[in-house]
Amino acid sequence: MASDVVTIPEEQGIETHGIERVSPKTRTHVRVIDNFTMWLSANLVISTIGLGALAVPIFSLGFWDSVAVIIIFNALGVLPVAFFSTLGPKLGLRQMTISRFSFGWVGGIIMALFNVAACIGWSVVNVIIGGQLVSALSGGVIPSWAGILILAVLTTLVSIYGYRYVHRYERYAWIPMAIIFAIMFFVALPHFHIIAPSNTTTAAEIAGLLSFGGAVYGFATGWSSYAADYNVNQPEDTPASRVFWLTFLGVFIPCVLLETLGVALTTALTSVSSWNKAFTNGSVGGLLAAVVSPLGGFGTFIL
Repeated sequence: MASDVVTIPEEQGIETHGIERVSPKTRTHVRVIDNFTMWLSANLVISTIGLGALAVPIFSLGFWDSVAVIIIFNALGVLPVAFFSTLGPKLGLRQMTISRFSFGWVGGIIMALFNVAACIGWSVVNVIIGGQLVSALSGGVIPSWAGILILAVLTTLVSIYGYRYVHRYERYAWIPMAIIFAIMFFVALPHFHIIAPSNTTTAAEIAGLLSFGGAVYGFATGWSSYAADYNVNQPEDTPASRVFWLTFLGVFIPCVLLETLGVALTTALTSVSSWNKAFTNGSVGGLLAAVVSPLGGFGTFIL
């Protein structure tokens, strides 16, 4: 009976491997490029645009200084993610288990609790923006809470099937997302209002730069707490340098591009009243729906 309980989920492809070390003999994930596509797809999402959209309306920054902050703080934030990713193939352990080497048994539990809080927090951010988008696209027929619930259920179903299926999905998920965001960029391009930066810098502007920089850094480095989880099934002899740079670029490229897009979109809020109204009523989800509204049904479809 007990064996049936364990083997049936495995036969159905459900993830059953826990925090124990993955034996080198059972590691069959040899596609090193997955270290790039995994992180590329994971960050090529609406919430990344949402972070960039904070720069102008919340921190009162200009376009070019926001871009500088995005590049610098993302580069700093991605470094620990790329480093910790190299430990997955080397040790065969999940990231929170690796933390025991630094913090001990009790300290590792504390780190795991912090990680749970962080995961819940980012999950809330992602589903709220997605729920707002679903509501905006439905013209208010589907309330935001229902959109949030739908996305939460779908995300849970994907996570049940674990490592293999996450990589299979992320290996190709970036392609349609890249196309969608490229379309969004070209539709919005005529409305961008980018002005030259000021020659003077006030204390308030410096505070805004540092605050936005902290948000950007936290978004990027937040992946550190489970960086090794996504390549723990790769062989021990996987080149650490390739893992490092593929991971670095996989996080850095989409974060810089989409956060910059988020900044650019909000530069048009003062000149495009429909965008401003959509952003006020529906936050980032409403803004994106307004951006693609000229495309009609196709705009609704791609979102």
